[in-house]
Amino acid sequence: MTQAQSRGFGMFSFLAVAISVAAFAAKPVVETSPIGDPNISASAIQWQSSVAYDRLILTVSGPEGYTQSKEFGAGQAALLRVQDLGAKVPADGHYTWEMRVVPRISAETRRQLAAARAAGDDQAAARIQAEAGLNRDLARSGAFAIRGGSFVTGEGEEPLPSGGRKVAANALKPAPLDVVTADDAIIQGSLCVGLDCVNNESFGFDTIRLKENNTRIKFDDTSTSAGFPANDWQLTANDSASGGASKFSIEDISGQKVPFTVTAGAPTNSVFVDSTGRLGLRTATPVLDLHINTSNTPAIRQEQNNSGGFTAQTWDIGGNEANWFVRDVTGGSRLPLRIRPGAPTSSIDIAANGFVGVGTASPDQNLDVRGPNATTNVLATFGFGSGTNALNVGYAGGIGRGVGFFSAVGDGSSVAPNPSLRFFTATSMRLIIDYQGFLGLGGLFTPTKPIEHLNGAFLSAGGVWTNASSRDLKLNICDLDSDEAMRTLDGLTAVTYSYKVDPREHHVGFIAEDAPDIVASKDHKGMSPMDVVAVLTKVVQEQQKVIGELSHRVEQLEKDGHKSQK
Repeated sequence: MTQAQSRGFGMFSFLAVAISVAAFAAKPVVETSPIGDPNISASAIQWQSSVAYDRLILTVSGPEGYTQSKEFGAGQAALLRVQDLGAKVPADGHYTWEMRVVPRISAETRRQLAAARAAGDDQAAARIQAEAGLNRDLARSGAFAIRGGSFVTGEGEEPLPSGGRKVAANALKPAPLDVVTADDAIIQGSLCVGLDCVNNESFGFDTIRLKENNTRIKFDDTSTSAGFPANDWQLTANDSASGGASKFSIEDISGQKVPFTVTAGAPTNSVFVDSTGRLGLRTATPVLDLHINTSNTPAIRQEQNNSGGFTAQTWDIGGNEANWFVRDVTGGSRLPLRIRPGAPTSSIDIAANGFVGVGTASPDQNLDVRGPNATTNVLATFGFGSGTNALNVGYAGGIGRGVGFFSAVGDGSSVAPNPSLRFFTATSMRLIIDYQGFLGLGGLFTPTKPIEHLNGAFLSAGGVWTNASSRDLKLNICDLDSDEAMRTLDGLTAVTYSYKVDPREHHVGFIAEDAPDIVASKDHKGMSPMDVVAVLTKVVQEQQKVIGELSHRVEQLEKDGHKSQK
């Protein structure tokens, strides 16, 4: 070998190695599916998993909106029998299945994922999933058919004739050899490709027609240089196996994935994109970016499966003539949020500052509830921090400005005593319950008794009620006339009675309607014990005077009697 030949051979070897390396780098490493091909018999379908799993979840959909889910625990055979589909004789037709692997996840990984979720750290959650191998696609889907109440068994793909080339039954002559043209090819007519194309094919308006029992268009990218995309794609019409699905798919051949599929029988305008980019589902006239049109409860399902390490949770968002709702499917299909048709504008309105308005678009406080008139409005403020009120609830014009409001004060308030509950009318406090449980009335901020009024009346710790009786609180002070006191006492009739609310409890007292005006309330519905005590006191005082005079007279008579005896 000459030196030149040696250099040429070396260069050739280098290029061969470089091309091989580039080709290897350009083609992605494909992970095979964890679920193998199903084994189909007339009565059952069985799946095998190549990875250890905690559970397998099988979902099946079929004719007339049929859906069903079934779970298989670790070590349990993933088996679907005809009778498992529910009906005694399942409907004939094609069914789609999806098998999802729920991997075994350690308690520590679950703890880390839960902590990341609670912290709202999506990057940390993604990293934890990647480290635990939970970021892989752990699902596989396919199809099967039922005919005459039995599964259509896998009878294999339709075979090619011997020699790898099929001869059409109605062809005029045997299929020719391959035609290779090292130049552009221009066909000024229609093109039929496939083993079943015939002479004088009737194209109609078809420009290109694929015609045989398995139609595919494959995009085989042969790029070998590093950095250039080289993924292979394929347009697939229908499965090739017996019992497979009638469908159209876009397949990622290199990645062994099927990102897009339309099954036969999908209604017109199942997916429609108009000239503005708006997406219609079951409508050719979308009026917004996404428009769903159906005859019964258009809805969106948001399903988080547990293959990523998080707890499975499913939510539905839907609407119909009865309500717009959020459904907690996992939690028993409860409806925690519902909006009825006809609800007025700003029934619930969240302002830019976080204030929530109910019936108003301009809330003044953390919670602002507006009714049809001022007296039904409610406003509330919540927890603005240390040194301020923890809760205010008011109405009719706003807290501190309207008819009244309620306030719950936290420990950090500068207004003692706290914590406490306070009730206001307008800006005046009318009642307070302090941290000891003492009740202050009439604007008394610092009660020192279990119940105490600003006017001085109070209930003692021993349970004794003391009326306010200071001269500073009274007007028109006059002595009670003795005769009036006597007439009042004579007009009082003591009775025994029971209150209607508790007939078992007996009392002694008076009937307000029968009592003299001086000791009865203006409406003669109530009486003050102190008024009766005052009358009794005056009468007793007058009687004491009489008794004193009589005692004096008796003493005098006794003295006079002693003198006469002497």
